[in-house]
Order: sequence, then structure tokens, then C-alpha cells
Amino acid sequence: MTFVSRRGLLVGSAALAAATGLPLAGSSRAAAPLAGQQAPGFYRYQVGDFEVSVISDGALRFPVEGFVTNASTDQVKAALTAAFRNTDGLTVPFTPIVVNTGARLILIDTGLGDAAVERTKGTAGQFAANLKAAGLDRGDIDAVVISHFHVDHVDGLLNADNKPAFPNAEIFVPAAELKFWMDDGEMSRAPKGRIEGLFKNTRRIIAALGGKVTPFEAGKDVPGNEIVPGLTAVATPGHSVGHTSFVLSSRGRSVFVQGDVAHIPVLFVENPSWHAAIDQDPVMAEATRRRIYDMLVAEKMLVQGFHYPFPALAHIERTANGYREILVPWSTSI
Repeated sequence: MTFVSRRGLLVGSAALAAATGLPLAGSSRAAAPLAGQQAPGFYRYQVGDFEVSVISDGALRFPVEGFVTNASTDQVKAALTAAFRNTDGLTVPFTPIVVNTGARLILIDTGLGDAAVERTKGTAGQFAANLKAAGLDRGDIDAVVISHFHVDHVDGLLNADNKPAFPNAEIFVPAAELKFWMDDGEMSRAPKGRIEGLFKNTRRIIAALGGKVTPFEAGKDVPGNEIVPGLTAVATPGHSVGHTSFVLSSRGRSVFVQGDVAHIPVLFVENPSWHAAIDQDPVMAEATRRRIYDMLVAEKMLVQGFHYPFPALAHIERTANGYREILVPWSTSI
């Protein structure tokens, strides 16, 4: 048996490096510059014959205090800790989807819009950039379907210059939602602050669109009323008066696109009795959440959550206290 001394090994290695031009293992090299940014946020999966592109609009941080109105801050922080989340703030992602049916290119909800990029220093308003990275163009979208009129779902209807961001698209909006936010009497009774601001923001957007929106009625039960072939609307009120969710179906496969039936899942899926401060009617929102999540469990239907962790697609199972989301593993193929 032949033994090589450490000195001999080093001499031999140096000779090999000199001959081949390859660096020695562990040798010092110049550090690569830090990238400083994430990869583009998009992901694709199939629903029957349809292709779904999940497009991230980014995320914002909110205070933990007051986010849940009927649980203490300590309880909320305990839930975040149990889910290995930071407790010094709550990260809320925004996740629109684009559905390619083969006949139409349909966007469901829009994100915060181009103007949010500067306002949030790039943490949100990323939909347009990520849509482009996904190989899609806003001009090719021929239908935009809105779940409700909160800013993170509708502000992307306009670009930074307050012009229509989807010039070739028909804009579908829930009839009940449109009726409420455009009602002068309701606006006159609105409390100062967030709700008053939502009335003004909705009217700003509708005016900028020239009033060119198509109202639709939402069905009370799954599968709901069809808006376009393969996409039906289900009334899910509570988070807002006319809040609407959707069932996307093709060739026997379905996904429930829930909007804000449940907000951050580690809080409101796992604790369905908790009320979000942004729910307009929290008691109704809880009843809707339980009804829909019971259905998701019974039907074993996938759910696409606007505020779920990216790419925001999950199965739901029942637990002793509520439900649990099981995120679908990332797939390298569509």
C-alpha cells in the first residue's frame, strides 16, 4: 500500500492547478456581487385544459396589533410563532391569477397597480413586471374579473397615469359590490377613514374607466353563475358587501378562487372564528368562511388564495379548531 504525505499531496495539487488553470479547492476568489432582488414572481399549473399563471404583485407589512379584532395581540403572535413567522410585523402578499382558456386570457383581480411601486419602494405593485417576465402582455388580456372593490384587488385596473391598464379587456364586476360602492346614500353614511376612502377610490376608478364595466350576478351556491365559459361566480359576502369568489373548472377539475374569504391562512384558516379588522361585516365573513371551507374539505377542492404564501395554491383539511391549509408543492412541470 502506498501512502502520500500531506506535503506531497499539496505539491501535486499545486502542479495540477498550474497545468490545468483550475483553482485549488478552498482558494480565495473575488466575491460575487449580491443580487439584491428576487427572481420574477410567477408560477403555472393546469386545471384541465386551462393554464393558470399565478402572478405576484408583491407584499406589504402591517402591524400585528389590531389586525385581528376578537383575539389579543399575544394570541395572534402565538399563532405566528407556531407557524415560524416573525411577530414584529405581518407580511401580506397579493396574488392575482391569469387564466388562459385557449379562447380567452382572463385576469382575476389586479393587485395594487403601477403607482404602488414608487409608493411602497418596490415591495408591491409588481404585477406588470412579473406579468411581462411570464411572457404575457396586458394588451392581450381580454377579460378582467374583480372579486371586490378593495384597493389591492382593483387599483391595478389603472396604470400610473390613471389610464385603463387593460385597454382591450372587458371589466367584469360583482353587481352587488358595484351597487353598494356607487350608492350616494351609502356613501353619505360611511364612517370617516378607510370605508369613506374606499367609496372615493371606487368612484375614481369607475370614472377613469368611463363607466365601462360589466356587472355580473353571483350564485348563492357552488358552482355559481357563469361569467365566461369555465368560470362561475359564487356570492361570498362579509369581507365586503358584494364580495365574490369563483370556481374555475375544466375537464372535471376545479379550483376555488377565494378572494378574501380567508385572509392570512395561519391566522384565519386555522382560526376561522377570528375576525379581520378589514372585514366589513365580520360575523357574516366568519359564517361565509366556515360554509366555504366546509365545502372545500368535503369536495377536496383546491383553493387559490389571494393572500396565501406564493404561489398560493392549497388543499384544505379539517382540524379540531378549524382548518389547515396544505400548500401544493412547487412543480417543475405544468
